[in-house]
Amino acid sequence: MPETQTRPPASSANGALKRNALGMGGIAFLVISAAAPLTVMAGVAPVAIGVGGIGAPAGYLLAGIVLTIFAIGFMAMTKHVKAAGGFYTYISISMGKTMGLASAILAIISYNCLQIGVYGLFAVQTHDMLTVLFGLEVPWPIIALVAVAAVWFLGYRGIDVGARVLGVLLVAETGILAVMGVGILGHGGAEGISLGSFSPENAFGPGVLAILGICFAAFMGFESTVLYRSEARNPDKSVPRAMYIAVGFMSVFYAFIVWTVVQAYGEGNAVEAAGQLANGLFFQTINHYVGPWAEVVMYILIVTSVYASQLAFHNAINRYVYMLARDGVLPRFLSMTHPRFKSPHRAGQLQTLLAAVVIAVCAMLNADPYQQLLIWVNTPGIFGIVGLQGLVSVAAFLYLRRNPDAITHRLLVPLSLASAVLLFGVVLLIGINIELLTFADAFTNTILILVTPVVFAIGLFIARWVRLRRPGTFDRIGSFETHES
Repeated sequence: MPETQTRPPASSANGALKRNALGMGGIAFLVISAAAPLTVMAGVAPVAIGVGGIGAPAGYLLAGIVLTIFAIGFMAMTKHVKAAGGFYTYISISMGKTMGLASAILAIISYNCLQIGVYGLFAVQTHDMLTVLFGLEVPWPIIALVAVAAVWFLGYRGIDVGARVLGVLLVAETGILAVMGVGILGHGGAEGISLGSFSPENAFGPGVLAILGICFAAFMGFESTVLYRSEARNPDKSVPRAMYIAVGFMSVFYAFIVWTVVQAYGEGNAVEAAGQLANGLFFQTINHYVGPWAEVVMYILIVTSVYASQLAFHNAINRYVYMLARDGVLPRFLSMTHPRFKSPHRAGQLQTLLAAVVIAVCAMLNADPYQQLLIWVNTPGIFGIVGLQGLVSVAAFLYLRRNPDAITHRLLVPLSLASAVLLFGVVLLIGINIELLTFADAFTNTILILVTPVVFAIGLFIARWVRLRRPGTFDRIGSFETHES
């Protein structure tokens, strides 16, 4: 099919993408997009319990509180600076185009690390499902590559299809996790119901601080509420509402589910059970407390929902690449949209190719799909996105200081500064405790830590080069679908 490459005016640059004019249903879609990482709970939460101990549920609440503080300042800024470019456009506006471009490059790399790494979880969960339900042994690389192709297919067809798939699968998975939690509480757990997970000595113990990376990773999709801003009918209301609902719901639901799993084995045995059962923890739990039928349903829903999560990340990455291509930073062919589906299909093809190459390399190196592909590849992505959130907090702080008319409450400025301090503190804590997350040697951990600052430094160098050699392109950085009201 022929391809379109027309560059519309800056004020309507996103018009080449499919527009949904999302109303109240759009709020639901924005929340669903933000909540997509809910799907990794069954695969990653056992690690949180094994490392963080019975205080692991409190880690998700702490992450939710920090991100709520972050959202307050950020949403105040979005009401006055309307951008469809995600975090990097806000950083560009407040901190300059050089920082903005470096942030965009870091975002693309970080989201790719998160999305590609989760193919390892998908492969493990699908392998287990096929083995338990059908007695089939399918090599994990084949499963992962089939998933890559399936994600590309729906991403290629545009977000209308993606929204329906995300909605059905994620609501269903939330439902089966809730059934498990209620079943555990209905049986009184293993030793009775206790709130020990939330006592100060457990909630703020060193183990919980060590798993903050896991807890924050569970919220990585909520930038989607901003990326889809131009497709919402009333973004000034729907985007903040979706962000607050998503962060609030996810933090409480994550904490609830992980707490009930602790109750399922008792506070004295939960850590040992998480270590022994690992990926099978949630499945054995729901089998015991709800029934074998529920284990089968959970296997199916977890697998399909991890797929939905991958689709959400795929779409977010495509929009970042599309926006930078429209700004002229990346090659122009990446800004091409499909003439029928209006999706950024060239950007999607590039992301699909990158995922396939990484999976193929891991397979050739005989890497473990869970430890090396999921945990190791995800780790730089966690550093990058939490670091970007810290930069956005600084951007919101600077913008509010320079524009007093945007301040609707006297706490907005100090909360923006506080969120920056908290988020950069989280980055530091993740780095200090990285060996508890990766179980890797010192050299590997050093490499994983250095990916984020090295990518950001390269982004700064590229930005300086663009400024000197292509000033017209440099002027467009961060201007995509942006205006001040």
